Amino acid sequence: MTSTEERPKIAILGGGIGGLAAAAFLRAKGFDSDVYEQATALTEVGAGLVVAPNAARLLRRLGVLDRFVKRAVQMEVGWEFRRWENGAVLSAENLQGECLRLYSEHTYAAHRADLLDALRSAVPEHSIHLGKRCGSVEFEGDQAVLRFEDGETVRPDILIGADGVHSRVRNAVIGPTRARESGICAFRALVPAEKAPDFARRRAQTLWIGPDRHLVHYPVSGEGYVNLVAFAPAGASSIESWTATAALEELLDEFAGWDQRLVELIRAAETPGRWALLDREPLDHWNRGNATLLGDAAHPMFPFFAQGAAQAIEDGAVLALCLAADPDDPIAALERYEGLRRPRTARLQEVSHGRSHINHLPDGPEQQARDLAYSQADPLRANGWIYEYDPEGAVS
Repeated sequence: MTSTEERPKIAILGGGIGGLAAAAFLRAKGFDSDVYEQATALTEVGAGLVVAPNAARLLRRLGVLDRFVKRAVQMEVGWEFRRWENGAVLSAENLQGECLRLYSEHTYAAHRADLLDALRSAVPEHSIHLGKRCGSVEFEGDQAVLRFEDGETVRPDILIGADGVHSRVRNAVIGPTRARESGICAFRALVPAEKAPDFARRRAQTLWIGPDRHLVHYPVSGEGYVNLVAFAPAGASSIESWTATAALEELLDEFAGWDQRLVELIRAAETPGRWALLDREPLDHWNRGNATLLGDAAHPMFPFFAQGAAQAIEDGAVLALCLAADPDDPIAALERYEGLRRPRTARLQEVSHGRSHINHLPDGPEQQARDLAYSQADPLRANGWIYEYDPEGAVS
């Protein structure tokens, strides 16, 4: 085993969930890394997310689960599908006992900021460099070179591109990639718990599905808010951004005629954010020279299986394990990491994409067949291939 002093110099571009997870797992294996984040403060927009057992296990392994659950909400009901016009429950899973029994962890819902805070607690402050806007990523042979707008140039032994859907590292590794418009627009909003109807405050991950649209809600932030994410046909003004906003009236218009309880929940929301879902095919490679990709930079996926954050965390765990197993040959370690992760994340990209069609069926025979299938399904077991995944088992 190489000594810590001889271990590679690792740069991580991006201080979101994936970048901090990678830094935390690398540190647990004895590697130092430098995280470069363009924002001047580590705040996470985007409101809520679901942390399924595959991600919760890894937070426990990092020693940060206890910190995370202080603000996260343990789900009691998962994948509760409801019909758009009257709220009839099509299916639901009981998470209280089964989730722990099957997968050794609970399922949680949380504000992204609380997950980010937990991951940051496992990364030394001196490793995080804020206000570092990357001007370019270039290659000199197999050597990735980062040039920042403040004039600093970094030539790491390993570069990890965790810089999101508009990744500069991805463009340098595989060339510019074109995204297709999916035709779907997402709205996100938070509803203060005291303004939310009783049904929305339950510890349940609820999905209302109907023609061309669906809406998801669950409590977050220590049950102080209800997170709301809605999907509807994209308008011409939609952009792919976490920071664009819409008027509440736009969101209400999209769900006019739906169950009145749901309309009341929307009406209580704060100003919604809005972004377009862009469609990207799975990449055929993630690596070039001493650089690799992670999280949304590698495998952006529709949020319909609630696995985007979890897959970024898994990436960080597997990457650290591969580097620890072969610290003297980082390029081989990066190749092994890609080989282990790319098939799994591509499968999740594909099933998440397929769910967008299924959830948005117009009323009719196909919708009735879907509803019947949902009523007979056991998603907690059917998704076992997602939730039982263990990076150490995969690497060994």
